[in-house]
Amino acid sequence: MEKFVITIGREFGSGGMDVGRMLSDKLNVKCYDKELLSLAAKESGLCQEIFENHDEKPTSSFLYSLVMDTYSVSGYSSAPFLDMPLNHKVFLAQFEAIKNLAEKESCIIVGRCADYALSNHPNCLNVFIHADMEFRINHIMESFEVSKEKAADMIRKTDKKRASYYNYYSSRKWGDSRSYHLTLDSSQLGFEGCCDMILHYMDIKRRKK
Repeated sequence: MEKFVITIGREFGSGGMDVGRMLSDKLNVKCYDKELLSLAAKESGLCQEIFENHDEKPTSSFLYSLVMDTYSVSGYSSAPFLDMPLNHKVFLAQFEAIKNLAEKESCIIVGRCADYALSNHPNCLNVFIHADMEFRINHIMESFEVSKEKAADMIRKTDKKRASYYNYYSSRKWGDSRSYHLTLDSSQLGFEGCCDMILHYMDIKRRKK
């Protein structure tokens, strides 16, 4: 089968990672989320701690960037890269890691502007998972064992961070249906239903070729 990539953008608590893992099992391909941080660190030579601290964050404090820059350079050595702000280095390294990964294997990638990084990939399906607030709050309460108020606060803050990151680095708007091939409501379809819809879409595309 021709190599393919499924990218999954997601509202916090909508189960995007759950859907990604289900697809991983059904398609027998790897699902990458935070594993991308290790890959990007290894390929770029940047310290992994830097990626973890900048994960899906659009900007960082000037002081932190200045301090961490002393640890950052061992792999990428071109002058333009050395002169970049640290958060830009982290994004570029992840961007390259995503593209390299897509060339090597079929996979599922959750978050991190993967749809934007792979905008020229010939066989990439971009999905966005969303859900109503009550569903998301209940999912976060169960997953993290937190109160309803804490879950709602986590959702607001995480969605804001993800939207800022995506909008800052891409030329698109996070969650805008025009940025994706499929947008699915997990509170209506359930995780299994979202997975089935994605597989059905892939089957239709395959038969049209």
